[in-house]
Amino acid sequence: MVYYLVRYRRKVTRTNLANAYPERTENERRGIERAYYHHISDLLVEGLYNLYARPQSIMQRYHFANRQLVNRYYEQGQSIILMSAHYNNWEYMITSLNFQLMHHGVGVGKPLNDKLVANYVTRRRGRFGTEIVDHTTVRQTMEYYRQHQVPVAYMMLSDQSPNDERKSFWTMFLHQETPFLYGAEYFARKYDMPVIYYDVTKTSRGRYEVRFTLLCDKPSEVPQYTIISRYIQHLGNTIDAAPQYWLWSHRRWKRKRPADIPLNPLTP
Repeated sequence: MVYYLVRYRRKVTRTNLANAYPERTENERRGIERAYYHHISDLLVEGLYNLYARPQSIMQRYHFANRQLVNRYYEQGQSIILMSAHYNNWEYMITSLNFQLMHHGVGVGKPLNDKLVANYVTRRRGRFGTEIVDHTTVRQTMEYYRQHQVPVAYMMLSDQSPNDERKSFWTMFLHQETPFLYGAEYFARKYDMPVIYYDVTKTSRGRYEVRFTLLCDKPSEVPQYTIISRYIQHLGNTIDAAPQYWLWSHRRWKRKRPADIPLNPLTP
């Protein structure tokens, strides 16, 4: 129904896939497209289920393979930043962040446009202790928990299209000039918080495995743009491995790079 009748953003999805994978045949891209719409239809059902599911049910569907990598920083009294993307299921991560890890969980993001819906969804997402913070107020949140010495895991989905193309990291991504949010690296360097990428694999329908990879242990000791570059490289590998699970119907490339803003090369 979503694909054939509603035809939800099919033009956007088709254009994004064509630009991202020009080397693939049209039949190959259409195969990814159809698989993607199967996936987002599942996500719709899973998103509704997530609003009422119990912790044990979520943990059965959203398994952390190597949570010890994250928990060791809690034992050291360190806050961390978890970087990922709108890939596979991210709603389970938001809801379960506070009970699957030892850190206090904080999800950072943009609020929904409809305030009534946004307030309801925020309450349901945070019913097990995860704190939902607007990206415009995250600085105050970080200062508060740093002063009170509370180890926090800040979840940041850094593949959203930035509001300001001038305050973005521009690079080539999926064959296109792409702006990336720079906030995760900025705060990591400011507070010297370790940065961890988490990859979400769909093991079967409705079930996922999360695996953590350290991007940077000492952000203050590496050159600028190192963290965001490593994140982009990991994200590109994740998407290339199974492109049907990324959010292709999002208008990711709606902004154009200003002529006076440099295109930054990726660093190791």
